[in-house]
Amino acid sequence: MKRSRFSEEQIIGILKEHQAGLSASELCRKHGISDATFYKWRSKYGGMEVSDARKLKSLDDENRKLKKLLAEQMLDNSTLKEVLGKNF
Repeated sequence: MKRSRFSEEQIIGILKEHQAGLSASELCRKHGISDATFYKWRSKYGGMEVSDARKLKSLDDENRKLKKLLAEQMLDNSTLKEVLGKNF
């Protein structure tokens, strides 16, 4: 996955500028982003504070780790079932 040039703190700062009254097109030109990127950020981070974004990131990381553990466990389980099924 491509890494953003902007940190979550910077993104939230840009969105706060928009809430303060600057137009979306001005912000996009000022920060060198596309309109689509701005609106994607607004849908994901709109109304968030920096601490909320950090919590979201930590929860996403934890969720990714848990999904990986589950996938590995399911693979081990299916392998054991396959081996036991062949022996009997």
